[in-house]
Amino acid sequence: MAGNKAVVYKGTGRVGVEDIGYPDLVLRDGPGVNPLNVGRKCDHGVILKVVTTNICGSDQHMVRGRTTAPEGLVLGHEITGEVLEVGRDVEFIKKGDLVSVPFNIACGRCRSCREQKTHVCLNVNPDRPGSAYGYVDMGGWVGGQSEYVMVPYADFQLLKFPDKEKAMEKILDLTMLSDIFPTGFHGAVSAGVKPGSTVYIAGAGPVGLAAAHSAQLLGASVVIVGDLNPERLAQARSFGCETVDLGKHDNLGELIEQILGEPVVDCAVDCVGFEAHGHGPNHSEAPATVLNSIMTVTRVGGGLGIPGLYVTGDPGGIDADAQEGTLKIRFGLGWAKAHTFVTGQTPVMKYNHSLMMSILSGRAQIAKAVNATLISIDDAPKGYSEFDSGAAKKFVIDPHGLVRR
Repeated sequence: MAGNKAVVYKGTGRVGVEDIGYPDLVLRDGPGVNPLNVGRKCDHGVILKVVTTNICGSDQHMVRGRTTAPEGLVLGHEITGEVLEVGRDVEFIKKGDLVSVPFNIACGRCRSCREQKTHVCLNVNPDRPGSAYGYVDMGGWVGGQSEYVMVPYADFQLLKFPDKEKAMEKILDLTMLSDIFPTGFHGAVSAGVKPGSTVYIAGAGPVGLAAAHSAQLLGASVVIVGDLNPERLAQARSFGCETVDLGKHDNLGELIEQILGEPVVDCAVDCVGFEAHGHGPNHSEAPATVLNSIMTVTRVGGGLGIPGLYVTGDPGGIDADAQEGTLKIRFGLGWAKAHTFVTGQTPVMKYNHSLMMSILSGRAQIAKAVNATLISIDDAPKGYSEFDSGAAKKFVIDPHGLVRR
């Protein structure tokens, strides 16, 4: 039986590459696996040969020690692969299919799934609604930064690419369908971006860049991206965004006014989350900064999309409140301005087919926007380190060397 190299969390600031064994259609015990899920049979699942799998900012939160993730957890929830084996209950997905895997694990049978709320499936995580591969408190499904991975509920979940050869030609774009492109798009849609909108995107990491590109696809007239990292801001400018350097100035409204002639935008998207920093030259961690700032600069009646991650347990939080996800948010301001807030993980399946068609038609250029950068699985620890240092890249792991470079 083949081995299976995988990226494993080894403790704060460390990842390693280990052989975790070839998967099967049963959820085995291991670090982070909910005991109630151990032994769960997945005859509705498939085994994939992973073609591409991406490093996500959400993975970095765990690697930094900012969650309760256990050592030994196999990382990775952004998966694209070729079907090698199918369970006996799989009817429509076939061996050889090239597919995108939504990072949300969803059964397709519960009330949430029937309402297209696949990000809060009721049946896949015994602890709470919602699940994901290789992520803390998400049921313990084994991550996909690996050579092979098991994917349950295949007929419901998997997005099959219609032409395998053409898909491989655009694989660096299509690999973004598992998470960050739908997540950025969801942030823009939930904020209410429409033709002519002025939009502020907080954060120029990969999700922020995906949200910015999504806002452009939705017809925004001006997309402004804010960050503390000049390299990431340069990447945002490379595809037509305006930018504001929050490391140099602490008044976001004034920076926006210099671009738009007024200190407000129609809508805003938080692509930073709970590890946010304050603004200005002497900035330090202040987890409510982004939420409060986007309420300040979004016009009355505007919308706020919040795909940025917030957690209920943060061992590295700056105080006792932050460690349990209790933040000092100016909710009264948002209420007084009649803002609309949309939070939570992204229901990937709501968007991935349409975004796939945008990629295949050439309309969407998401790999260019996020600066997709190929690495081998053995170089994953280096990729994590560079990403953590603020590199303006979206690292794509190519476990088998299948992608033309």
